[in-house]
Amino acid sequence: MLLILLSALTGVAWLFLLDLARRMAAPGGMLAMAMEGMPMPWTLRDALLMFAMWSIMMVGMMLPSATPMFLLYQHSTRRRLPADQRNLALLLFCGAYLLVWGGFSLVATLLQWLLDQRALLSTEMRSQNHWLGAAFLLGAGLYQFLPAKHACLHRCQSPLQFLLAYWRPGPSGAWRMGLAHGLYCLGCCWALMGVLFVVGLMNLLWVALIGAYVLLEKYLPGGTWLSRASGILLALWGLLLLHGS
Repeated sequence: MLLILLSALTGVAWLFLLDLARRMAAPGGMLAMAMEGMPMPWTLRDALLMFAMWSIMMVGMMLPSATPMFLLYQHSTRRRLPADQRNLALLLFCGAYLLVWGGFSLVATLLQWLLDQRALLSTEMRSQNHWLGAAFLLGAGLYQFLPAKHACLHRCQSPLQFLLAYWRPGPSGAWRMGLAHGLYCLGCCWALMGVLFVVGLMNLLWVALIGAYVLLEKYLPGGTWLSRASGILLALWGLLLLHGS
C-alpha cells in the first residue's frame, strides 16, 4: 500500500510539473510576458508559485530514491513498534524527510528571486551569465569529491545500516530519524540542483535526468565512482562554459 501511495504521489508531482511548464510556455503565460518585455516584479502569488514549483519538483526528483528507505522503515515498525504507533511513526518519518526538502525549496526560491532581481536569469529561468553558470557547474562538480558528499552518500546507500545506526523508538524517534535521513539526503544531492539554474528550472528533461542520476548514485554498486565521474564531467562543463565566455 505504501509503495502505491508513494508512486501515486510521484506521479501527481510530475503531472503538476508538466501542467505548470505548459501554462508558463502558453501565450500570455509568464515566459511569454517576459519575452514581450513586460515588467515582471515578483508578487506574493509568484513567490508562492515558485516555492510550490520547487517543492513539488523535489518530490518528483527525490521520492523515488527515498522509497526503499520508507519501505524498509515501514517493515521495521512492524517488528519494533506497537500496532497503535506504526502508522503515526511512518507518517512522521516520511513527513520529516519531506520537510527537509521543503526547507531546501524555500532557500532555492529565495536564490531564484535574488538572481531574477539582478537580471541574471533568462526568460527560460536559467543563468544568462557565463560566470554564474560556470560557478554552479564547478561548484557541483567539486562537491562530488568532498568528504561531506561521500559521508552523506554512504549513509544514503544502505537504508538498513542507517536504521541500525539511527533507530529511535516511538513517534518522536521516527521524526528525528526522518530529519536525519532527509539531512543526509540533502547533503548528498543539494549541489546537483544548481545544474537546474544552468539548463533551465523548468527543463523537465534535465529534472528527470538528475532525479534518475540520484537514484543510480545511491543504489548502484559503483555509486561512489559514478559520483566522481559526474564530478569530472560537471567541472569540465563549467570550464568549457568559461572558455566560451
